[in-house]
Amino acid sequence: MTSSIAITDFVPAELEAAQWENLQPLYQSLLDRELTSAAGLEQLLLDRSELDAAASEAHAILYINMTCHTDDEAKKHAYLAFVENVVPQLEKIGFEIDRKITSCPYTGEIDQSRHEVLLRDLAADVELFREENVPLKTEDTKLGQQYSEICGAMMVNFQGEEFTMPQMAKFAEQTDREVREGAWRASVERRYEDQERHSAIFDEMIKLRDSIGRNAGFDNYRDYMFKVKHRFDYSPSDCEDFHRAAEEVCVPLLRKLNAERAVALGVETLRPWDLAVDVQGREPLRPFENDAELVEKTSKLFHRMNPALGEMFDTLRDGESLDLESRKGKAPGGYQESFDRRRKQFIFMNAAGLQRDLETMVHEAGHAFHSMLCKGEPLLHYRHPPLEFCEVASMSMEMLAYPYLDEFYDSVEVARAKRDQLEGIVKVLPWIATIDAFQHWIYTNPDHTREHRTECWLDLDERFGSAVNWEGLENFRAVMWQRQLHLFEVPFYYIEYGIAQLGAMQLWLNSKKDEKNAIEHYTRAMRLGGSRPLPELFEAAGLTFDFGPGIVSRLIDEVQKELEALPL
Repeated sequence: MTSSIAITDFVPAELEAAQWENLQPLYQSLLDRELTSAAGLEQLLLDRSELDAAASEAHAILYINMTCHTDDEAKKHAYLAFVENVVPQLEKIGFEIDRKITSCPYTGEIDQSRHEVLLRDLAADVELFREENVPLKTEDTKLGQQYSEICGAMMVNFQGEEFTMPQMAKFAEQTDREVREGAWRASVERRYEDQERHSAIFDEMIKLRDSIGRNAGFDNYRDYMFKVKHRFDYSPSDCEDFHRAAEEVCVPLLRKLNAERAVALGVETLRPWDLAVDVQGREPLRPFENDAELVEKTSKLFHRMNPALGEMFDTLRDGESLDLESRKGKAPGGYQESFDRRRKQFIFMNAAGLQRDLETMVHEAGHAFHSMLCKGEPLLHYRHPPLEFCEVASMSMEMLAYPYLDEFYDSVEVARAKRDQLEGIVKVLPWIATIDAFQHWIYTNPDHTREHRTECWLDLDERFGSAVNWEGLENFRAVMWQRQLHLFEVPFYYIEYGIAQLGAMQLWLNSKKDEKNAIEHYTRAMRLGGSRPLPELFEAAGLTFDFGPGIVSRLIDEVQKELEALPL
């Protein structure tokens, strides 16, 4: 792990960075600073990075507080106040500083290899900035908060008790089919109560986002977002190649597994509540009883995998870096957030005692490792690597954990857990293709009606979905896209999971040949942060940056072989 951390004296230690009046003089001083040499430009980059880290950490704290307590009005208002009053000002002055840097006559004199990615990204950001888009982005963020608040308030009454949505997932694994069906119906009916509110929010988002793209000179929001996300190394047509690969390679195997599942369960056709239950009629996997046990066993897993990773994980056990339990008023999902100024990490999730919670725990720990390994990087821009590689950091941990699942299970359960995860990969790649293709269509057809949107969604589900009988459930199927928070809160953040999953699968195969060498490549690449172009980051990890049909076919063949070798 990098030990030295470069911090300038530019930002006062006691700065209250949640208030614009405290940030503004410091940003203005950067904007007004006279640059007379390449050394002066490099110092500006370092000082700006430290100030951005302070503002980023203030934002992160407010976001964490809001998502942990969506029913707390004070925390909600504090977050929205930052979104409304600080973020727009940061974007405006950030553009001015970006322009100052990219137009500086000394940019050619600083180390080009070192600053290549930074200067490339800043040039794109300058080109994209439009002041009229600032308030539109603020409104988009506020709409995303509304979605999160609605989801956080969802509670399901079932069997005489009240459960959160994540807690309801445990019933999907019950061996009693009537219980599974009842739980599934109770959950989707509760979600359906808010489908009109979600559709109304999404309608507004599409209008805002289309305007943002067109204001920046693009024909559509999709093409705008590709440049916003600095996707210099792949294009929409490459994404379409991935969609085709998922359809041609993964879907046939997925539906073969579905057919085998139906036979094993003794049912003519699978229903939506038949997809998670053990086909042998065994009780659900329960890897832990409570949060403390999850943390303790995960720590042991990582110490066995690699002592350095174990030590890094243990730094999260400080009483403030983990919020794992599912509870009323908590936003859905899971994430890892960084406190950029202190170089500390925070993990958020909704644990309900399920195998997927274990997967989430090691996944988010992978993000935390990435952040820890590159924390000595002085430039904040490089401490936030491309999402396509961030997800390699996390997804690799899910697969590298296979030999150590006996911390949670006996030998029979370990085989079950591995099977669940590998079958999950076969299922998730088509789902990623579904969500990505859905967004491509939505934003290249922004004037669509809700009816057209539903038709598109159902067509994609037919193309990529499991072999499931939806008879009598058509109204629920039509709005299943609303459960994917990325569509609402982080548009076009989804193909990254597919690209990264293929990278993680490569790393897993490398680890089966030489685990120590694979982890050494992993840590070496993660230390680079985002300082190199995406293909070079993959190369540093010993991976190929490719997500077309060829590599998907090769990797899925390996997954199928592994599944065939595992007992049912």
